[in-house]
Amino acid sequence: MTSGSYRRSWLRNLGFLVGLCTVGVLGNASHAQFGLVRGVVGGVSIDAEGVVQSATQAQKDASLAELRQAVAGAQGAVAKPQAMRMISLRKLQEAIMEHRSADKTLPEEILFLAGLQRIEYVFVYPQENDIVIAGPAEGWEVRGDGSVVGTKSSRPVVRVEDLMTAFRTVEAARQAPISVSIDPTPEGSQRLNNLLRGMVANGPSFQPQIVEAAVRQAFGPQQVTFTTVATDTRMAQTLVAADYRMKLLAMSLEASPVDGLPSYLEMTRNVQMNKGSQPRWWIACQYDAIRHSEDGLSWKLDGRGVKAMTEEELVGKDGTRSAAKKTNQFAQKWADLFTSKFDELSMHNASFGELRNAIDMNVVATLIAAQQLDKSAGLDLSVLRGTKGDIETSGRLTPKTIPAHCSLLKARSGWVVAASGGVEINPWQIVAQSRQADATLVSKRAPAINSANTQWWWD
Repeated sequence: MTSGSYRRSWLRNLGFLVGLCTVGVLGNASHAQFGLVRGVVGGVSIDAEGVVQSATQAQKDASLAELRQAVAGAQGAVAKPQAMRMISLRKLQEAIMEHRSADKTLPEEILFLAGLQRIEYVFVYPQENDIVIAGPAEGWEVRGDGSVVGTKSSRPVVRVEDLMTAFRTVEAARQAPISVSIDPTPEGSQRLNNLLRGMVANGPSFQPQIVEAAVRQAFGPQQVTFTTVATDTRMAQTLVAADYRMKLLAMSLEASPVDGLPSYLEMTRNVQMNKGSQPRWWIACQYDAIRHSEDGLSWKLDGRGVKAMTEEELVGKDGTRSAAKKTNQFAQKWADLFTSKFDELSMHNASFGELRNAIDMNVVATLIAAQQLDKSAGLDLSVLRGTKGDIETSGRLTPKTIPAHCSLLKARSGWVVAASGGVEINPWQIVAQSRQADATLVSKRAPAINSANTQWWWD
C-alpha cells in the first residue's frame, strides 16, 4: 500500500473529535462580602483576556489547600441532614445587612444557605411579612476537586451569591432566556475542512500526535457567548462548566463517572453517519410541574429540573452551520441517557449539580416576581435584588474563548467535529406553562413557619 492510499484509508476509519479544554467554575476576588478563595478550580484557570488555560498540578494543590483553610465546614445543628430545612428570606436579608453594616465577610452558614441542597418549596406568610424557601439540607465540606458539597449526598450546596444573581436577572430574563453557547467559529471549521482535505490529497507519512496538533491549530479557539446573565458572575461560569462537561462526556474526551452512560462516539463507532452532519447538544430546564395551593401561598418545584436536548447541524464547506432536516437517533439516545443519569452525575461532577441549583434559583426568583408573592407577603426583597446594601455579585473573570482539544477514535463515519450547544434557561416560560393546583401543599405550609424563631433558618 502506498503512503497516499494508506493515508486515505486511515482517515476514512478515524473519528476526529475536536473539543475544548476542561472548564471549571472559577474567578478572581471581586468583592469581599463573600470572602471565599477564588483560585484554580476544576483543573483550569481563566486569564485576564478570558482565555481558559490548563492549571498546573502545583496550582491546583495550592488552590485546594487555600480553599480548605478558608472553609471550615458545617458545625453544630446546621450540619445535621434534614429532609426539609426552612430559610426566611426576610431574616436572611437582615442577617446579610447586619454583616454588611459591620463590614464583615458573610459567614459560611449564609454563603452556603445553611447547607441547602435544592430549593423545592416556596411558602408565603403575609402575617409575618415573609417568604420561606425550603428543601433538603445537610452539612458541607470541601471535596478534593475544589467543590463545596454536602457531607452525605456529595451534591453541591446552594449558594447565596447565585441566589442574588437569580433575583437580579429576573427582569432581563423576561425579555430573553438565560443562556450560554460554546461554538466553533466558521473560520475555524473551514480551516479544519481544508486541512483534512489536504491531508488526504498530499499523502506524506504522519504521526497521530502531529495530526492532533494540526487539527487543534486549524480549528482554533471556540467562542463563549452569553445572553441575559451577567458574564462576570459565578452563575455564568457555572453555565459554561456544565455545558462543556457534557460535551466532554459525549465526545469521549472524559470517561463517564457513572455506569450506563457511554459516550456518543462509542455508541456510533461502527455506524455510518451522514457526511457533514454534526450533533448539537444543549441543556434546558424541564419540571414535571410547578404545583401550588389554591390560595397561592404554597408552591413546589416538582421534577428533575433539567433535560438534555439535541439536534443535527450541517457543516458547510465555508464552515457555517445550519439545522439538518433529519434527526440523529444516536444523538437523541445519548441525550436521553444523559438526562436519566443527571442526578447521579451531579454526585460525581459538581458542575451539573451547580447548574440544577442555578435553574431552581432562577425559576424561584421568577415565580416570586411573576406571581407577585413579595407583594402578597408585604416583603421588600431589595437586598437580594441588589437595590439595597451595595453587595456585588459581579466582578469575576469572564470566559470568552476556550482552546480546542483533539482526541482520535476509530469510526466508520470519518471525522467528527465536536458540536456546538450550550445551556438555555427560560424561567418565565416554565412559570407560565407548568403550574398545577395541588391541595396537599396546604398541610406543608402550616408547620414551616415559627414566628418566635429569631434565626433565619430552622428545621
